[in-house]
Amino acid sequence: MLRDAVKANTPLGLKVKAVMEAGRLVSDDTMLALVKERIARADCRNGFLFDGFPRTLPQAEGLRAEGIEVDLVIEIKVDADEIVKRMSGRWVHLPSGRTYHVIHHPPKVAGKDDITGEDLVQREDDAGQTVLKRLDVYKVQTEPLADYYARSQHFDGTYNTPIFLQVMGTGDLDQVSKRIAKAIANAQKDRR
Repeated sequence: MLRDAVKANTPLGLKVKAVMEAGRLVSDDTMLALVKERIARADCRNGFLFDGFPRTLPQAEGLRAEGIEVDLVIEIKVDADEIVKRMSGRWVHLPSGRTYHVIHHPPKVAGKDDITGEDLVQREDDAGQTVLKRLDVYKVQTEPLADYYARSQHFDGTYNTPIFLQVMGTGDLDQVSKRIAKAIANAQKDRR
């Protein structure tokens, strides 16, 4: 969403570009404005999916304050060791964005993109030590969101109470997808 706003050269996109070029984090207020702008588009009329947002309590509270209702929150639980292993094994073909993993989705030729044969790179934020730092930030900033959404049932009746689910994220993609689908189906059945 950030890159799209920058590419579109909207006033908000130009503001985001300046922040990103300065190496700073985009503020919660700016993120909320971007989200509001994005979900107002026609393709979100019937719903939308956030991935990695909100990341902080102020962002979650901002959604609530703006009246942006969240129907369902899924926390995918994965042990820190597994996260480091997954992230540090990821390689990317920068021009296309195609991703590979040395264990789970290796390229046909080590270090080369399957389609172009160009070199793959490991992004700095996927390196082991960087992942550990990101996990520390997650623990402080994002982990409290699980408690926030778990107790959101105590909000007054003016706000939609989201279903909050925790699903184990270990195993292959198909296993995790089935766990998520089953948890959603069970939660919806229980809510009726």
